[in-house]
Amino acid sequence: MTKTQKAEIIEVLSNEFKEAQSVIFCDYKGLGVSKLEGLRNAARAKEAKVQVVKNTLATIALSNAELTGVELKDTNILVWGNDSVATSKVVSEFAKDNDKFIIKSAYIDRAVADSAKVEAFAKLPGREELLGMLAATWMAPLTCIGFGLNALREKKEQEEAA
Repeated sequence: MTKTQKAEIIEVLSNEFKEAQSVIFCDYKGLGVSKLEGLRNAARAKEAKVQVVKNTLATIALSNAELTGVELKDTNILVWGNDSVATSKVVSEFAKDNDKFIIKSAYIDRAVADSAKVEAFAKLPGREELLGMLAATWMAPLTCIGFGLNALREKKEQEEAA
């Protein structure tokens, strides 16, 4: 890999990490290409990105994005995205299905996080689920009013029939 290629990778990753809400570091040693492709497909569905990067290049890109506090060692695959919950869910679900895939650490909302925090984020409801819960909460009073008006109508009809 030439210096210009390395510089391009660092520049692209720096820009990606500046915009990302979460960057998760995982160990993938012993996983085949087909399994990693499954992770990439799952991440793509949740609008997250996955890439294996040399530790030195990743460290430089992270420092350019003003993310410090995590030391990269051994083999690492990086998963990042703009939705911390969705990205955490992708990584957590993949780790459950593949015992060789280990969550090491992460940056969540630009703060250093351990694997337990990533797992905790994965258990939170996603954006769509939260919107559904909010809509159900807003609809509850209207539903009650509808039932009440319907019961009042039925009572009036019974009184008129009697």
